[in-house]
Amino acid sequence: MLPLLFLSFLLLLLIGFDVGFSMIIAALVGIVFKTGQSVDTAMVPLSMLSGIDSYALVQVPLFILAGELMNHGGLTLRLIAWSQSLFGHWRGSLGHTSIMTNLVMAGVSGSAVADAVATGKPLIPAMQKAGYGDGFAGAVIAAGALLGPIIPPSIPMVVYGQIANQSVIQLFMAGIVPGLLLAAGFMLICSVLAIRRRYPSAARATWEERGHATWNAGWALIMPLIIILGIRFGLVTDTEAAAVAALYALAVGVIIYRTIGLRQLPSLLTATAQSSGAILFLLAAAGPFSWLVAESQVGPAVTGFIRSISGDPLVTLLIINGFLLLIGCIIEPLPAMVIFVPTLLPLGAELQIDPIQFGAVIVLNLMIGMLHPPIGLLLFVVSSVGRIPIRGVMIESLPFLAWALCVLLLAILYPPITTWLPSQLR
Repeated sequence: MLPLLFLSFLLLLLIGFDVGFSMIIAALVGIVFKTGQSVDTAMVPLSMLSGIDSYALVQVPLFILAGELMNHGGLTLRLIAWSQSLFGHWRGSLGHTSIMTNLVMAGVSGSAVADAVATGKPLIPAMQKAGYGDGFAGAVIAAGALLGPIIPPSIPMVVYGQIANQSVIQLFMAGIVPGLLLAAGFMLICSVLAIRRRYPSAARATWEERGHATWNAGWALIMPLIIILGIRFGLVTDTEAAAVAALYALAVGVIIYRTIGLRQLPSLLTATAQSSGAILFLLAAAGPFSWLVAESQVGPAVTGFIRSISGDPLVTLLIINGFLLLIGCIIEPLPAMVIFVPTLLPLGAELQIDPIQFGAVIVLNLMIGMLHPPIGLLLFVVSSVGRIPIRGVMIESLPFLAWALCVLLLAILYPPITTWLPSQLR
């Protein structure tokens, strides 16, 4: 049944079906041809509903709304102007601006998709107009948006914390160093590609111009601090922080910058509903697909197989990550976490792997899947936002994907990358 499930899914993707519909149809095929005890096809809608029936997912529309408000309220554009004042004189500066803007946005949304939409809408056309390739424009936005679920706040870290009964705050801290390493490497890749391809640069900004850009972007720059410090000192929960982000962006756009009028709110809410609907539909579609994978007892079989190979913690962690990289190519991160993390946690505890490092590495691993062809969600999001061919985005994303894998390997081989900051809170 399992081979038929995945073959059906891949065949539907190759034909040109949407990822969500491909998962639903493949699940129906798997249920119809399931051997042994028969399953009612009503399991498909039921598991779709259960796939999105989670309090943690309330953050998704709230953070997307915050991104929409930042974009339409001028906060995102001010962040872009601030980043450009710092890096505009570098060759290929719009690529560096994309990474830096996403780095700041990561401290607000916690959602890679929300960041990709918010920064992709203004920056992809700007890069296209400046002569950057369509594929590069999409890939650099996708790579930058990958920082969203790594830098706190992070929705996947919250999910892992609930499953593993670990401190969400420590997990948030565990993502900071890997996130900064990812950003630094992505900017270096932008520099190398820009020099080789002779992408344009702008005039160097004066210190007065940089100060002016920083002043203009001040409300946007302090937004991540408000959210992270609020969560850190227990003033708000992670879901309340999402609401605070949306209300903050609304207040700045309506009252301070006065770039959002009340008449614009219905269209912003509609755009938020559309983006949220697309994401939640993908998560819902993963429900029956993930249920069939779990029903086939893949998790326990994988755990037993790993135990039979090695009892060394480092080797085991490498094997687990190799397996999750394969899973991340075909299953969305949140469903993959729900399916496999509960079966892998006892193995990690048995080998005395630090649970914070274990969680940070698993989240980083599954987030890399969002940048990994053939169905990396971020690749499809930027392709849709920028209306650019998906093939070019996939090819141009490979250098960024390679560096992300290097950071993952560093986090596995050198635990302090993920455990040092959390240890300062103990």
